[in-house]
Amino acid sequence: MRTRRDFIERVAAYGGSATAAMLALDLLAPASASPPLDLEGSGNGTRVVILGAGVAGLCAAYELGKAGYLCTVLEARSRAGGRVWTVRTGDRHVESDGTSQIAAFADGTYLNPGPARVPQHHVTMDYYREFGIAVEQFGNVNLNAYYHSTAAPPEMQRIRVREAEYAMNGYTSELLAKAVSQSALDTPLTRDDKAKLLDYLSATGGLNKRYEYVNRGAAGYRELPAAGDQAGVPADPYDLMSLVRGGFFAPEREIDQQPTMFQPVGGIDALPRAFATRLRGRIHYNAAVTAIRKTPDGVRIAYTNAQGSPMAIEAAYCICTIPLPVLRKIPADFSPAFAASMNRVTYMDSAKIGLAFKRRFWEEDDRIMSGISRTDQTITQIWYPSYGYFGRGGVLTGAYATGKNARTIGDLAPRDREALALREGSVIHPQYADEFMSSFSVAWQKTPHNMGAWVAWTDDTRKSDYPVLSQPDGRIYLAGEHMSYINAWQAGALESARDVVRRLHARVRAA
Repeated sequence: MRTRRDFIERVAAYGGSATAAMLALDLLAPASASPPLDLEGSGNGTRVVILGAGVAGLCAAYELGKAGYLCTVLEARSRAGGRVWTVRTGDRHVESDGTSQIAAFADGTYLNPGPARVPQHHVTMDYYREFGIAVEQFGNVNLNAYYHSTAAPPEMQRIRVREAEYAMNGYTSELLAKAVSQSALDTPLTRDDKAKLLDYLSATGGLNKRYEYVNRGAAGYRELPAAGDQAGVPADPYDLMSLVRGGFFAPEREIDQQPTMFQPVGGIDALPRAFATRLRGRIHYNAAVTAIRKTPDGVRIAYTNAQGSPMAIEAAYCICTIPLPVLRKIPADFSPAFAASMNRVTYMDSAKIGLAFKRRFWEEDDRIMSGISRTDQTITQIWYPSYGYFGRGGVLTGAYATGKNARTIGDLAPRDREALALREGSVIHPQYADEFMSSFSVAWQKTPHNMGAWVAWTDDTRKSDYPVLSQPDGRIYLAGEHMSYINAWQAGALESARDVVRRLHARVRAA
């Protein structure tokens, strides 16, 4: 059995987080990359129809094709990728109520209205490597970005992330250090244990000899250090209760939310475009599924083509990646239990607003190079581009909201969404008014062929309905981020597709 000293030293080595504590106690296995998808034997020309050319459908078609299957992909849109989408100038978007927008961005700039970042451990990175897709760092955490809170005192409603994070870490280290020094912890520690833990808290929390938090400059300066006699004057730290009441916290240290993440160069749609290139001729675009039927030997899928003419295709198996809010409205021969489970699953609402500016004032004036500012207003987040540094202009994600805030945004007309983003964003960046050029917004709950952003499993539906939908209904398999434990991420779609490919191949080989 490990001693408390070992535990303390291992937590310190991992950085002091809750995840680190679990790793230190061997309660959580370190993440590892997905194993290669090496399928033994051939599919011998077995026909598979795949519904949807999102990342899951594309991955399934690609992997099955390598194993000798004949795959046909039906995609309702005129492009591949689904929610993995990059909006560039000239792109048009029509929402479910008929509202239309056309992007007017400068060349070389773009908005990723869906996924926009990739953790280093996700299988997505493996496909980037396989296809030779160039990647660059995505600045997920920038200590120079802002926290904004209307609940904070007026003088600290907008503060730098570093000011909040270093102060919160310092104050919590101070509280814990005083508890340790006074033997106030429930778990008894030896004198040596206390010394090691107090050393750790003092070093990481910026504590003085009395175990009090003191900003020696890590949280920021009132006067920056320079040369000559300019040694710098550290800023006075904000008090603990003001920080707590302001809610200056963000989950930016989780396994899927790391300071350093990645994005493909030129837009998040690089992966679906790479898949589509390799599947040329096997994807039928503008093909909207109208019925899913079982046959004695497989499936029969009815759809309309680009001209609106009724069509049909038969195959031995079907992999359906259509999001559930759309799928449950398509006539289908699903079993009663399968249909009931599908109808109980809900999806998350999500909205993004892209704002194009003629000057990169966030870099020039505010010294923010990538990263995210957070606010308790409706817009929730402002994302700064992780590309095009020192350029003449750029596109901010001027709002990224989920849940209630996303519904508020989605219920507005695009022009009113723009006004909201400019009004609330100007509280953080007064330069908005002088530098704004155009906007483009997407509310996923109002986007045809999606009607929601990602699945929102509850404890109950994960327990009762996920197992039902994870199994094939006859020869029909579901795949997509919703059929995984990595919801909202591209990796969830990829892992789900790979899992279905393995199981379908094993079934074909056994037959």
